[in-house]
Parts: sequence; structure tokens; C-alpha cells
Amino acid sequence: MGLGFTSSRSQCPKRLVEKKLFSCNQPFQNNLRVTISNLALIEDSDLYKLLDSCKKGNRNSQDRLYQEYYGFSMGICLRYSRTREEAVEILNDGFIKIFKNLDKYSKGLSFKGWMRKVMINSAIDYFRRNEKHYHSLDISYGQYESNAENILDKLSAEEIISAIQQLPPSYRMVFNLYAVEGYKHEEIANQLNISVGTSKSNLSVARSKLQKILIAGQSEHITKEQNG
Repeated sequence: MGLGFTSSRSQCPKRLVEKKLFSCNQPFQNNLRVTISNLALIEDSDLYKLLDSCKKGNRNSQDRLYQEYYGFSMGICLRYSRTREEAVEILNDGFIKIFKNLDKYSKGLSFKGWMRKVMINSAIDYFRRNEKHYHSLDISYGQYESNAENILDKLSAEEIISAIQQLPPSYRMVFNLYAVEGYKHEEIANQLNISVGTSKSNLSVARSKLQKILIAGQSEHITKEQNG
């Protein structure tokens, strides 16, 4: 099967098949990490051969690498985007970086870990390119909802990601970097060119908004079940 391209800025194998990313309920933190454990990723020895072939510009090998790690990468990109279209753009930009920088990957280290960092950096670059369209301050948020954590534990990864996607971009970015990836506020401030105080404020607002979104969604679900 031939390769297609979805980005006008570069050459990147086209996504061939939509994959269902999540299928079961897991604890909240595990859901947010979006580790796709049921994907049958290739063994290290085969991976290294595939990467060597990709370095040589073999299009079939690039296509295979893209397909093998599409689900894993999309799970990351979805959290940093509002729509699947945005996620695909972030993902494809990430794969462009991967193909251009494979020499920087050290064999023996986790390729998924390296790829994860590349995808996160791709999301940060996407945010920076569109930053002029975003507002870093939004005062229209409510108070902390005390029953939010109980609701979070009952939600699937798919539901949580859907809620994260509804956050304004500035809040979504800080929330993902801090709550999911484990970045410190100083690191976030440096990456996004904001102050530490703004990072902390955006995280607080993001949590409040996310809690309201999740609680509203849960209430709607309960109402539908009762009326169903």
C-alpha cells in the first residue's frame, strides 16, 4: 500500500486506520497517562532494524513505524487538542520530527518514552504557533466541587480525555504538562514563556473547569439512564 501525506509542510505517512484507543475503566491517574498497553508493539530487535531502515528514507519502513505507533501517539496528542483534526496535525508534526531526528534516539532506551517526549514537544510547538488566538486568563470559573474526585474514579479514559479537550488551550496545556506528564511549574513556565504564577493560576482554573465539565457530564448521564 502506498504512502499518503496529510501535512502540506512535510512528508509524513498518512493514517490508514482509525483505532479505538480505550475500552475499559481504570483508575483516574492511569487513564490520564493514556498508556495503550494492549497494543502489540514490535520487539526491540525488529524495532532497531525498522529504525535503521527509516533513517535511510525507506518509505515502507516509515509507513510501518507510523502505523505501529499511531495509537500510542494519538492517545497523547488527543489530550493536547480540542478536536481530532488538531490531534492529527500534532501527531503528524511529531512524526516529522521523529523521522528527522532518529539519530538522536539511543538504542537501549525506551523508544516509546523518547517518542512521548517528541509528541509533547510537538503539542507545545502547536500551542506556540496558535498562542495569539488564545487567552491565558479566564475568570469565568466556579468553586471547587467536593464530589469531583469520586466522579473521576468512575470515568473511562475516553470520557476524561473528552473533558480535557473542552478546556481552553492555555489551561489544557498546563493541566496536561503538570497533572499528567509531571512537569514542574518552573519547567512549564520556561516551555510556554509564561510566569510561574501564571502556570499555577492556569492549573487551578483548569482543575476547576475540568471538575465542572465532568460533574455536568455525569449528571447528564445519570438523567438519561433514569429517563431511558
